[in-house]
Amino acid sequence: MAENETTGAPPGDGLDTSASTQFALKRIFLKDLSFELPMGAQTFTRQWAPQVNQDIGTEVKKVDDEHYEVVLRLTITVSEGDDTAYLVEVQQAGIFMAKGLEPPQLAQLLNTQCPAILFPYARELIDSLSVRGSFPALMLPPINFDALFQQAVAEQRNKAAEGQPAKTLN
Repeated sequence: MAENETTGAPPGDGLDTSASTQFALKRIFLKDLSFELPMGAQTFTRQWAPQVNQDIGTEVKKVDDEHYEVVLRLTITVSEGDDTAYLVEVQQAGIFMAKGLEPPQLAQLLNTQCPAILFPYARELIDSLSVRGSFPALMLPPINFDALFQQAVAEQRNKAAEGQPAKTLN
């Protein structure tokens, strides 16, 4: 016993994870849900030729030093001409553990991988709600969250570049 104490063997399983990166999904949950039928029963008396509009957003909140809440917001508007046939708003959320990452890596992970994990849950829920609302199934196409993140980063850089000359003139 005294021999182990003097050899400096690390406690526990012998693995030093303090310097390694870690990422884990802790929980997935539905944060908010809304299904609206603005025209009521009149919606079902019309010829069905829907136009689908999809609005997407993400929100990241730090829970503690290692945990983050990521919320994927999807708003689906199905229109018949100028009228809204139905509207679905979903906030699918998850709690993720991430540590050992540099800030740019962490931002990319939280804004790309986490929403990609949440999207199938929101997608299935939207499809199910459409059917339960007496409409045809609505299967949303896949979303490239990496491309959306890169686009948002580029837009931020452009805004910062445009804003810099104005700041120096003041």
